[in-house]
Amino acid sequence: MKRQRLFGTDGIRGTANRFPINAEVALQVGAATAKVLLARAGGHRRTDYPRPRIVIGKDTRISSYMVEQSLAGGICSMGADVLLVGPLPTPAIAFLVQNMRADAGIVVSASHNPYQDNGIKIFDHDGYKLPDSVESEIEKLVWDALEKKDFGDQKDLPVNERIGRAIRIDDAGGRYIVSLKHILPKGFHLQDVPIVVDCAHGAAYKVAPMLFRELGARVIMRGCEPDGTNINKAVGALHPELAAGAVVEFGAKLGISLDGDADRLILSDETGAVVNGDQIMGICALELKREGKLNKNTIVTTPMSNLGLELFLKENGISMIRANVGDRYVLEEMRKNGLNFGGEQSGHLIFSDFGSTGDGLLAALKVIEIMQRTGKNLSELKKQVPLLPQVREDVRVREKKPVAELPEVQKLIKDAEKELAGKGRVFVRYSGTEPLIRVMIEGEDLKMIRAQAKKIAAAFSKAVGAE
Repeated sequence: MKRQRLFGTDGIRGTANRFPINAEVALQVGAATAKVLLARAGGHRRTDYPRPRIVIGKDTRISSYMVEQSLAGGICSMGADVLLVGPLPTPAIAFLVQNMRADAGIVVSASHNPYQDNGIKIFDHDGYKLPDSVESEIEKLVWDALEKKDFGDQKDLPVNERIGRAIRIDDAGGRYIVSLKHILPKGFHLQDVPIVVDCAHGAAYKVAPMLFRELGARVIMRGCEPDGTNINKAVGALHPELAAGAVVEFGAKLGISLDGDADRLILSDETGAVVNGDQIMGICALELKREGKLNKNTIVTTPMSNLGLELFLKENGISMIRANVGDRYVLEEMRKNGLNFGGEQSGHLIFSDFGSTGDGLLAALKVIEIMQRTGKNLSELKKQVPLLPQVREDVRVREKKPVAELPEVQKLIKDAEKELAGKGRVFVRYSGTEPLIRVMIEGEDLKMIRAQAKKIAAAFSKAVGAE
């Protein structure tokens, strides 16, 4: 088999039980991760616990059991212990790695993808996703092992009592909930406040309702009954209309829509209107600036964020840096520039003073905190952040051919930019996690940008579209 890149913008991802998300690869990823990270281990290691440890969490896909156990087998084969915490949000694993002084954390999840897919993403001992260089090192070991059908020289592998073991951690969810409540002001509560919580039948289906109940809220649950095959299916952050409808039906204060691994958030206001990641970023950035807590009065977004958000921030004395698409790249830009807030239109929101990755529950709590402090409903706060009309067309592709090599597409993009006359944007990119090309156009004339997006999408479909 020809070597190919395993890690994308958010770990390894693909169809479950097909390369690279199969038991054989997962076994080698576990072993390679243990080998690389243990070789790099430094002063973070607990002196009272000599054996290295790696936390594994997962979402609710039926295939997550297979991937979890294969990873655990590979890790144990290298003499490290595995801490199994079961279904928990991705940000919970990032927190637990630090909280439990572990050497690394692995999340088995394909985030917002349908249940047929799955993925593997890895956190270092500090709770941050691995840099590209370390992923490349792991990837090389995995390919070496797959080609040799073993993991190096067998005589170097631990035997007898040095083989690792897997340990179930029962209180992991409670630890994460306590960490979230600790960021709230003293005396904060939601006594009898009706809130809709849609967990997308995913990793947060237990901890999210429990968190808001412990704060006193009256929780109306949606998407909290996983069966292994219904994750993200007409629920969650990809389908916020479900929570929005429940908000109107039950007269709730707001609706919270999470994705399959709960690292992204979309809200619904009290009228049932959807509030996307750009609007949430605008609300939070303005409040952080007013409190004097927004580092350098600057946030990080991506090219997908609405031009209206950029103009709103500029009017309020806030600068905006656009990083590459993907929450890992947003975070890299934040760390490089010493910034403490950023995110994506899709709902990945990073408050780095409190967490090392996007966290849907943390973001929801921060918005609710702003609502309580200002005395404003979410609809009032949302009105502060006017957005330009924006449309997006996704095209499934058979190959990710460079856009520069597609002359018909290039011509249509230039035509659209000419018609926008500097009062909008055209942005196209291949997805880093799916075989898709995304066409996004924004401007003042919704009818025009919709027509232009469809033209460009059709040209992509003709040039590189899947059969």
